[in-house]
Amino acid sequence: MSWLEIALFIITLLVMLVGMVGVILPMLPGVPVIFAAALIYAIITGFEVITGNILIIFGVMTAASFALDWVATAFGVKKMGGSLLGMLGAFLGMIVGLLLPGVGIIGFIIGAFIGAFVFEILIGKKTNEALRAGFGSFIGFLAGGVLKFVIGATMIGIFIYQILS
Repeated sequence: MSWLEIALFIITLLVMLVGMVGVILPMLPGVPVIFAAALIYAIITGFEVITGNILIIFGVMTAASFALDWVATAFGVKKMGGSLLGMLGAFLGMIVGLLLPGVGIIGFIIGAFIGAFVFEILIGKKTNEALRAGFGSFIGFLAGGVLKFVIGATMIGIFIYQILS
């Protein structure tokens, strides 16, 4: 490896690590940042080591991370006795919470909780049942975060393996 290639590798890894921070803090698009770093590296190096096939795999993993995040939260609501409307409330609450300025991850988590809780109350569930559904949204959020972390770490591991092998 030349010094330029080493520098590019290190810069790409640093950007990927920023992506891993984004996996934990939803203010940053974590897994997409990791994918973008790999894509830019591939383009700069002429797809010699990071090939189109690797990028397709990374693209599928990136899409899966989005789907798993939403599904895990909805599943958490459902497992804790929430309804389909509770899952919808958690989903809408996540979006609203994420869009609130200055609250970041807290808005995302609390939004899911409040959304599930409110929608369960609206369909006539008792407060304790609605609170369980809200708690389920929090558990689902954590599970989704763990899954995204595993996907991001796997992508970085594949990237490092491809470069160093």
